[in-house]
Amino acid sequence: MMSREPLPESTPDLTPPRALQDEDLADLFPPSLPVIATLSRREDAREWLAGLPRLVAGLRDRWSLRLGRPYHGGSCSWVAPVRLHDGASAVLKVCWPHREAAGEGEALRLWDGNGAVRVLRDDPQAYALLLERCDPGSPLGAADHLPAEERLLIGAALLNQLWCPPPSGTLLEPLGAVTAEWADVVETRMDRLRPGFDPGLVAHGAALLRTLPATASRTAVLHGDFNPGNVLAARRRPWLTIDAKPMVGDPAYDPWPLLEQIDDPFRHPDPPRVLSTRFALVADAVGEDPRRLPAWAVARRVEAALWGVAHGYRSGPARVMNEARTLAALTEV
Repeated sequence: MMSREPLPESTPDLTPPRALQDEDLADLFPPSLPVIATLSRREDAREWLAGLPRLVAGLRDRWSLRLGRPYHGGSCSWVAPVRLHDGASAVLKVCWPHREAAGEGEALRLWDGNGAVRVLRDDPQAYALLLERCDPGSPLGAADHLPAEERLLIGAALLNQLWCPPPSGTLLEPLGAVTAEWADVVETRMDRLRPGFDPGLVAHGAALLRTLPATASRTAVLHGDFNPGNVLAARRRPWLTIDAKPMVGDPAYDPWPLLEQIDDPFRHPDPPRVLSTRFALVADAVGEDPRRLPAWAVARRVEAALWGVAHGYRSGPARVMNEARTLAALTEV
């Protein structure tokens, strides 16, 4: 899952609401912006990129917005601070149309500000969202003044708010369908690329991707990319989540990016002890079986390692597989 960098704390300058002129393009759509630099390399995204300035201008006029300079983050979306007609602040997010972005608006409406930013306006066909702005917007991952365990509990409390039962007729994808596809891709990449990984561990990871969703004790709306960069300090509530890649399924899927990135547990002198303690802490806080959290971590590490090989990374995939082995040992205790 892709994620964007946290929102900066300062308030950028805002341009007046008028038709975008050529001189505006360098500021609002610079080639160095990650979404432009990334998607310009994709043939299937170039047409969308070419129409992005016109799309943003249309949303600005339709929703009576004053646009600020975009945030320097996000490989699949253009995101900028805006002012509404009454002077209130908000955020405009325009996504490249792709699978992971399709359900964000629906999930935000379901959550209705409970643990996540509120959606003020949306245009599903344009993959555009007008969102509540988090101020100061500093990410949980940067809250180094708080112990890691306290930050984990902050994240767990937010997950408890987000994990609502899915409504009937939801268009959000089932987690099990997504991870079954991942399992197929893992096996295909293992056979085709022959990276030298432990075949038993890869097979175990693929099996977990297929079986874990069906063995969950409950089904909930998931955030899908719950990492510390997607939890921001706010005024309405101390912390709010952004940038969901929502699905419906096993809640135990969600915590691993938080546990992995709050600080690097594998850099501690005794990673198994740190991981066991943190899995137990978070599992207790969210009411999940502590064995399921590391099982999902194994599955996701194996998938990530094969993804890294397929995308040309060298040393990283082997390290990730070593982490998967450490995690797998925790599930056997």
